[in-house]
Amino acid sequence: MHKYFEFEKYGTNYRREFIGGLTTFLAMAYILVVNPLTLSLASIEDLPDALRMDYGAVFVATALASALGSIIMGLLGKYPLALAPGMGLNAFFAYTVVLGSGIPWQHALGAVFISGVFFLILTLTGLREKIINAIPVELKYAVGAGIGLFITFVGLQNAKIIVNNDATLVGLGDLSNPDTLLAIFGLIITVIMMTRGITGAVFYGMVITVIVGMIFKLIDVPTQVVGSVPSLAPTFGAAFSSFSDSSFYTTAMLGVILTFFFVDFFDNAGTLVAVANQAGLMKDGKLENAGRALISDSVASTAGAVLGTSTVTSYIESSAGVAAGARTGFASLVTAGLFILSIFFFPLLSVVTAPVTAPALIIVGVLMVSSLGKIDWTRFEIAVPAFLTIIAMPLSYSIATGIAIGFIFYPITMLIKGRGKDIHPIMYFFFVIFVLYFIFLQH
Repeated sequence: MHKYFEFEKYGTNYRREFIGGLTTFLAMAYILVVNPLTLSLASIEDLPDALRMDYGAVFVATALASALGSIIMGLLGKYPLALAPGMGLNAFFAYTVVLGSGIPWQHALGAVFISGVFFLILTLTGLREKIINAIPVELKYAVGAGIGLFITFVGLQNAKIIVNNDATLVGLGDLSNPDTLLAIFGLIITVIMMTRGITGAVFYGMVITVIVGMIFKLIDVPTQVVGSVPSLAPTFGAAFSSFSDSSFYTTAMLGVILTFFFVDFFDNAGTLVAVANQAGLMKDGKLENAGRALISDSVASTAGAVLGTSTVTSYIESSAGVAAGARTGFASLVTAGLFILSIFFFPLLSVVTAPVTAPALIIVGVLMVSSLGKIDWTRFEIAVPAFLTIIAMPLSYSIATGIAIGFIFYPITMLIKGRGKDIHPIMYFFFVIFVLYFIFLQH
């Protein structure tokens, strides 16, 4: 095994790789709770059961998809990079597609499956890198920051810190509410640990919040730690049922597929470069086995849709594992093994509630908006589409809307500025697609 992963070449060993893989798992273990809560729309009251995904099935699907993606990345890509259902993409899936547009979750899974297949085809043909390069870097940063604001907004709502206000649309909630106070406590604890640079701070923050919630009887004490594995039946293969439904073939669904497509593009490419650079795996500005790493992401997303979860993508939390010593794909195998083991601890994890996960959403949002500093705000032709992309996501409660508005305004401002030659032809294609998206979205 050490020869396959070239431990000597990268100056590593089993101990460093194991610690690195464990560190990555602890840093991203929150997804095991946040993803099922998000996709089951647990924070939304008085919602028909038909719109909710089964919590237990999504939990197992999340663990298995994360394990599978990490295994493929470890063995094929050989990167110390773990995969799991992406934050932002799951929020888009649940709050924009299912809750906002009333699209069945089975259709949403079908859209994830199709986008995964497209990813795989484009990766195998080499077109994926060309499309990524065609999108201006400023818009990539804007999309990341906008998703960060959107996720934070969702977290604040789940904590009931921000609530509906008929006069002003939104307003400050009742901060004396016990559940809201628990979420605020969790946020403060997590911020303290993050500021201190504690690895796995988000995960530990959730654990501490759960314990405090149990002490004050806001959270039920679990009756068992290890239990039977929940059934995958409610979600397994549900994506395929959408293909026989004529309502799946609409312009709105095309917009959903494109959004899954674009956001995963940015997430995976950006994370891959960032983690590889941190680990010293970049050579002359290029990535070895980049194609294999992208294939890993494509296969994981497709398999995740079949299992019953939103788009699987590379996790920036892998950087925590790299900081702890991980340098090869063996660390990803360790992370995958821990995801598989977590399936048996469902009774322990199932007691985690929305106020407990809200701080995690808010903190992830903070981390994602860091890309704001990389946008050149002094250039108005860039500032306009970037700003509209960012602000439209939380205000319209739709990641898709933010991306569409930004991709429409970019060629307009650039042409007016006389910089038409700097616009890649693919961006004109996106312009037409998203204009049509808005025209037919109302029908």
